[in-house]
Amino acid sequence: MRSILLKREYVFYGNLILVNGEHKIKEEVKKYNLKPFDEKYPNILLDYNANLELQNILKEIGSERKIVPVSGYRDFTEQVEIYENSLKENGERFTKKYVAYPNCSEHQTGLAIDLALSQKNIDFIRPKFPYTGICKKFRNVMAEYGFIERYTKDKEQITRIASEEWHFRYVGFPHSKIIIQNHMCLEEYIQYLKDFEFGKKALTFEGYEISYIKMNEDMKQIQIEDNEMITISGNNDDGIIITKKVRK
Repeated sequence: MRSILLKREYVFYGNLILVNGEHKIKEEVKKYNLKPFDEKYPNILLDYNANLELQNILKEIGSERKIVPVSGYRDFTEQVEIYENSLKENGERFTKKYVAYPNCSEHQTGLAIDLALSQKNIDFIRPKFPYTGICKKFRNVMAEYGFIERYTKDKEQITRIASEEWHFRYVGFPHSKIIIQNHMCLEEYIQYLKDFEFGKKALTFEGYEISYIKMNEDMKQIQIEDNEMITISGNNDDGIIITKKVRK
């Protein structure tokens, strides 16, 4: 057995943090964790692991530049500028539907990417990423690499964001696959995981065990077996999600 020390601050970062109007960003992204999309788009940054898996998707489906990045990581200042410009150009109603308020944007996490079908005059706010052709191929495999389509039409009442066919979020595997197979949005998934209390009950999926720890203390120590690999992520609310896999 070995001990893992969890700290309260861990609640506010990780692949599964929920960022929306009710759950604002608490921790700034460490810039060294970001990586340029590629040499052609050096100013579009993404979390290192998210970008690695995104490139694997594009390679598998043979995108050959048919899919291009539009927007990745944004710092607070950039998100303020985008929000305010949209208010001036598009009005309040449009902006509230398609542009997150500063510190409520997933783009500030480095885990979100807006993608477009390569064409002339790509709309920065609402790029085209249809459900056909190469974009369909992308969606068919994205869960295997940890990505979900974050804002869908059927979940607008929960996410309070209009459908965004272009916006994808890295949550990591197996969470991506569970979310998609169960037709959940991230808000629903984070709530669902609270039923699986660490040490009592786990969500099992393809060799993984997923559980939740409510962090009502500054620190908490947990015990895991020597042959278990774990990853941890906060939910940006009240707890930490433990994803465990047994090494053979």
